[in-house]
Amino acid sequence: MTDDAEPAADGGEPQDAIDAQGTRRREELDERVFEYSAGDEQEGIPFVGAGPGNPRLLTVAGKELLEEADLVVHAGSLVNSELLEAYCGHAELVNSVGKDLEELIPLMRDAYEDGRTVVRLHSGDPAIYGAALEQMDALEHEGVPTYFVPGVTSAFAASATLRTQLTLNEVSNHVAFTRPQGKTLDPEEDHISEFVAMGDVTTCIYLGTHAVRETMDRLLEDGHDPETPVAVIYHASWPDEDVIVGSIGTIADQVEAAGYRASALVVIGDAVTGAGYERSYLYGDWANRGAEGEGTSD
Repeated sequence: MTDDAEPAADGGEPQDAIDAQGTRRREELDERVFEYSAGDEQEGIPFVGAGPGNPRLLTVAGKELLEEADLVVHAGSLVNSELLEAYCGHAELVNSVGKDLEELIPLMRDAYEDGRTVVRLHSGDPAIYGAALEQMDALEHEGVPTYFVPGVTSAFAASATLRTQLTLNEVSNHVAFTRPQGKTLDPEEDHISEFVAMGDVTTCIYLGTHAVRETMDRLLEDGHDPETPVAVIYHASWPDEDVIVGSIGTIADQVEAAGYRASALVVIGDAVTGAGYERSYLYGDWANRGAEGEGTSD
């Protein structure tokens, strides 16, 4: 077992592969869309979501695939080392941090073509800010099939930690997964203030721990209520998890005092406290009508 490996020979330009796959996708859907569902056994390299941190939050499918793997290419410190030790101790481990597509694609392709069982392990769920599809497109262009295996994203771990729902009747009808403006996102693409303005949206901010003060300052400048609840969950579900609960007006000072600059999820909205919601119809009038209607016919 090793935490590093020599990259294989260059397999071409990944960007060309991504462009080619994008063109194909616009023209027609992959036939596998209609053949397989999430959780099905498939041929190829699975892109597995490791979950938010706690190894017990790995899916059954992910656990089975890791236990069968010869090579696991993982997302470095974003994946809990306890998970790697528990399920990947028999496999060769390669840390993907610091490696570009030009290294990763030949590495995984050659291992797969050599008959090895390869798993690409992402943190959380690879469909949420995971940059998985570009790797998958490059591999598919090289003739290597790939598929997604969902994971538990950190917003759901944060909800469990806070002991609340992200959606609550009469409090939050919508959930937004977003990130703040910065190197990757232009200011005009930052819609956090718009989500908060809607009032009934729980806004979950990924990749924004370093920008908590800037984000809250913009919300205050836009006239949002400084008492609006905000929670910052550092390392959700990890052993060193920390929860900070405040408001738009206070949370920046609290986070700076704690010293966190990364690896936390920011949640904005009244669902943070779980207060003020109304009883749902599901176990109220609708359920009673269903019971009364049993045994009747038209």
